[in-house]
Amino acid sequence: MGRTSDAKTRILESAQALFYARSSENVGVQEICTHAGVQKGSFYHYFSSKTELILAVAARYNSATCEHLAKTVFSQNRPALKKIDHLFEVVYLFHKKAKLETGKVQGCFNINLSAELSTQDPDIHQKLAQHLSDSIVPIEAVLKQALEDGSLSTTVDTHNSAEAIFAYLQGLVVMAKAQNDPDVIRRLSKGVRALIK
Repeated sequence: MGRTSDAKTRILESAQALFYARSSENVGVQEICTHAGVQKGSFYHYFSSKTELILAVAARYNSATCEHLAKTVFSQNRPALKKIDHLFEVVYLFHKKAKLETGKVQGCFNINLSAELSTQDPDIHQKLAQHLSDSIVPIEAVLKQALEDGSLSTTVDTHNSAEAIFAYLQGLVVMAKAQNDPDVIRRLSKGVRALIK
C-alpha cells in the first residue's frame, strides 16, 4: 500500500513561507510548486486557483496561531489581566525569534494579507475579517473573567475593549515590522492597560 502524499501540506507550507517573506502578489504558482518540490499538476489537484490557496493558507495560519495562543496564554493558570500581559510577551517572543531566523520582523501573516488583498477580493476580505474576529473571542473571554474576579471595573465593555486590545497589539506588530525591531512590542506593551480601565 503506497504512502499518502504530503504534496498538499508542502504546497501550503511553501506558499506560507513565500507569501510571508514577500507577498502573495509577488509569488506565482510555479514558484510555489518548485519550492514545495511538486509538479504544477499537483497544485491544481488540490487547489482550483491561487485565491483558493491563499484562503487555505490564511485558515491554516489562523488555526495554528489560535491553538498556540490557547495553550501558551489563554489556558494558563494565571490572573486574567496577567494573561493579557502574557499575550503581548508571547507575540514579542514570536517576532524576536522570526527576526533572529530571517533578519526581518515579518508581521502578522493575516494582517499582511488583509493589507494587501482585502480591497481586491471580497472572498478574501470576508474570510480574513472572520479570522480577525476569531482572534478577539479569547481576549474578550479573559476580560469577562477579569470582571468576575473583580480585577476589572463593571463599567468596561468587554467586546469593545477586546477589539481595542487586539488592534493595539496588531498596531505594535506593524510598528515592529516597519522598524524591523521586535522590541517595540515589549517596550510599548504596558500601554494596553490604559485600554481596559
